[in-house]
Amino acid sequence: MNISTLIGLVGTFAVCIAGIYTSGGSITTYLDPPSFLITVVGSYLALITFSSINDAVGMWGTFGLAFKTRSSNEKAVITKLLAFSEKARREGLLALEEELEDLDDEFLKKGMRLVVDGTDGAVIRNLLELDLGHIESRHSDKLSVINMWGTVAPGLGMLGTVIGLIAMLRNLEDKSTLGPKMAVALITTLYGAMIANLVCIPVAGKLKAADANESLIKEMEIEGILSIQAGENTRVLSSKLLTYLDPVTRASVEKEMAKD
Repeated sequence: MNISTLIGLVGTFAVCIAGIYTSGGSITTYLDPPSFLITVVGSYLALITFSSINDAVGMWGTFGLAFKTRSSNEKAVITKLLAFSEKARREGLLALEEELEDLDDEFLKKGMRLVVDGTDGAVIRNLLELDLGHIESRHSDKLSVINMWGTVAPGLGMLGTVIGLIAMLRNLEDKSTLGPKMAVALITTLYGAMIANLVCIPVAGKLKAADANESLIKEMEIEGILSIQAGENTRVLSSKLLTYLDPVTRASVEKEMAKD
């Protein structure tokens, strides 16, 4: 489990709850079914209008990805590509075929399979970049649903505020209803802000960063695959792959590779 996601979400809600109690309030004061119905349920149903029922339901699976630990495997990818390069230069491209069966990375396996089959480099680049483009598009579509919830929820909160204020203003003579109706007016805004700022925006940001890292690794793999296909020197390939890493990660990978 990605502990930082759990700490962040639990921590932000805990801070809000602590603020409620330290200000002399109670959590029950902020539990309002009409506000929940308007803001949470209403904004979620709006996602169906934006996308589809399947996308709205599938959004929870996308949320779950934020809780999964994704190890940064740049070193493993670089090591594997350099090993392929050395073997290809020593024994030929066909010798790589037996190595592909145990490869877990389907994207890398697909590219290396094309190399072994003798596919032209330009064709390989086009096919892999097309595949990467579709992967990024699918990820973007999933993230757009989360981002839309973060956009719609505050709007529904404001709508709930207007509903509550209208109900209150139309019945000012009954002072016993002023409190509950004002609660709906204010709590709906609170719920909308919490959905957007405590959940949707942070989670979407984390998933976007993970997607960018995945795309970077696949771009690095494309460059490595094409270098192997072209028969480039392994040292040149190593220098080329390391340029995809930031200075800190590059130094760490170089240090690990030196140990090996």
